Amino acid sequence: MSAPFHIVLYQPEIPPNTGNIIRLCANTNARLHLIHPFGFELDNKKLRRAGLDYREFADVMDYANYSAYLEKSAPKRLFALTTKATRIYSEVEYQPGDAFMFGPETRGLPEKILAQFSSQTRLRVPMVEHSRSLNLSNSAAVVLYEAWRQQGFGGTN
Repeated sequence: MSAPFHIVLYQPEIPPNTGNIIRLCANTNARLHLIHPFGFELDNKKLRRAGLDYREFADVMDYANYSAYLEKSAPKRLFALTTKATRIYSEVEYQPGDAFMFGPETRGLPEKILAQFSSQTRLRVPMVEHSRSLNLSNSAAVVLYEAWRQQGFGGTN
């Protein structure tokens, strides 16, 4: 069965976040795309601990850079998650094959990449005023579960 949704991590820095997202993807049948460089090695102990050995159950792809991701993955629709967006993630009608890209934990997606997204494909998760950001793996879970919910949670037991 092909992955209904895709999580894309652009230059992830913190192993436990990526490990948590591996587990998230394994449990939702989402495909995880990792764009180099990383702030860790894929065999990092903290990554394994956070992923609780779910790596074997997750569909994980990695790419040398953003251009290689676009070329090899060719996402149907790609959404950028950023605190700089005006559109809230829950305002979108998601479709199977949609991809959600998140930036590095300490700096988010670079403006050079964000500039390639329209205001309709830039999304944010709302927070109370004066908050900086949510944890990366929490944000990915919130968005992925909304998209999956809209599709009736297909494939669940």
